[in-house]
Amino acid sequence: MTNVLVTGGSGFIAGHIIMRLLGEGHRVRTTVRSLSKEKTVRAVLADAGLTDDSALNFVTADLTSDTGWTEAVAGCEYVLHVASPVHLEQVKDEDDVIRPAREGTLRVLRAARDAGVRRVVLTSAFHAVGFGHPHTHGTFTEEDWSVLNGPGMDAYGRSKTLAERAAWDFITAEGRGMELVTMLPVAVMGPVLGKDISGANHAVQRILDGDMPGYPNMWMPIVDVRDVASAHVLAMTAPEAAGQRFLVASGPSTAMKDIGALLKDNLGAAAQHVPTRTLPNFVVKLAARVNPDLRSVAAELGFVKVISHDKATRLLGWQPRPAAEAVIAAGRSMVRKSLVKA
Repeated sequence: MTNVLVTGGSGFIAGHIIMRLLGEGHRVRTTVRSLSKEKTVRAVLADAGLTDDSALNFVTADLTSDTGWTEAVAGCEYVLHVASPVHLEQVKDEDDVIRPAREGTLRVLRAARDAGVRRVVLTSAFHAVGFGHPHTHGTFTEEDWSVLNGPGMDAYGRSKTLAERAAWDFITAEGRGMELVTMLPVAVMGPVLGKDISGANHAVQRILDGDMPGYPNMWMPIVDVRDVASAHVLAMTAPEAAGQRFLVASGPSTAMKDIGALLKDNLGAAAQHVPTRTLPNFVVKLAARVNPDLRSVAAELGFVKVISHDKATRLLGWQPRPAAEAVIAAGRSMVRKSLVKA
């Protein structure tokens, strides 16, 4: 059994990673900001199907403080750094998003290096690859980096880009032989853990609730959270993964209207509020003038991003399920947990 630290144990992706690791026989330590969350996290994982959590333990640590990280990494061979502030809305001061992401990443890397950790797998995001580019951009690969001040780029995208760049710079200058792998998932959907809806699953919830008057002419690259978890675990030990970035995507991007159609076709009466019409581009652009949260959407209109996951398939043996499975699984889990309108 290998000792593995997973940061941010109460999170959506981290929870699925923890279940994957435990299922493969690893001992898992995970960080939470308060040990009062331990009981809730264990209950959430049990509800998701985890039958034995005896190899799981919790420690208190926060990305904004040095306290607790020495204890968190002690005795661990691998660290999966998943925790990161997520702010998809507009913010007054971008440093409130960027600083914790960057400094938190460096804090974890320093503690891991000092503890003799062999490899850190960092959860970055497609936001560090595929934003701010012109619509003429060809296939996205791990060689691409987002343009910090390009169209559609926001504080969250800048935070992911700057945090990942800082991680690579740290490994080069101060890593002392510790290995780094970064994972770059696209929009993550799939079975909800507990009652919290995270990331791209918010789009599924809004569609099911009928909160959208119609669909923007927007295409989403999607990956199932269970496949994100498997990619992290594969990258943890694969010798070929050391020093690599990996795009984690299921395949072709999916139109927003097609996400709605999938939910309507598979969820029966639970999809009664799902909209059917597509909004003209000019309507979305006009709305973006008064609603800053729509500016990134307006910049993505009509941009069908093509993303290669060849590297993960080739070096990790990773095989993702179709995007449709992630969408349907997300919707069904929300219905089961009564997280959408009846």
